[in-house]
Amino acid sequence: MAKGAGKVLAQNKKANHDYFIEETIEAGMVLQGTEIKAIRAGKVQLKDSFVQIRNNQAWISNMHISPYEQGNRFNHDPLRVRKLLLHKKQISELLGRTKQEGYTIVPLKMYIKDGYAKLLIGVGKGKKNYDKRDDLKKKEAKREMERVFKAKNQF
Repeated sequence: MAKGAGKVLAQNKKANHDYFIEETIEAGMVLQGTEIKAIRAGKVQLKDSFVQIRNNQAWISNMHISPYEQGNRFNHDPLRVRKLLLHKKQISELLGRTKQEGYTIVPLKMYIKDGYAKLLIGVGKGKKNYDKRDDLKKKEAKREMERVFKAKNQF
């Protein structure tokens, strides 16, 4: 199965708007009790989350997983820092990439693959404002061309 080919539960659309994504890696996560149930219910948000590497381990911060409704007192903290499961070689590769100026690690999407919650993370370089405007212009031009082409084919 290809990367990101499970049931997609959450996507970080802002990441593709703010960064040029150059490389992607699939990572597992260490979760507590009710977190997986909340994730399967689709109660996860990746919007402002980011990945840090501390003590040769990858950690994701600001990923919001809402408390599970039937979790009562065993519920988890929604914004806790969670450990990502990666090989040492992958972590050292990520660390080397982020040492370069302007590069960061951002989560792109979360999905369920073979019963496990997986996170697709990407190494990206930040876009400048003019890059973002260029992307928006290209996107709008593509939409306009498709609109005209569709209108032409109707008659």
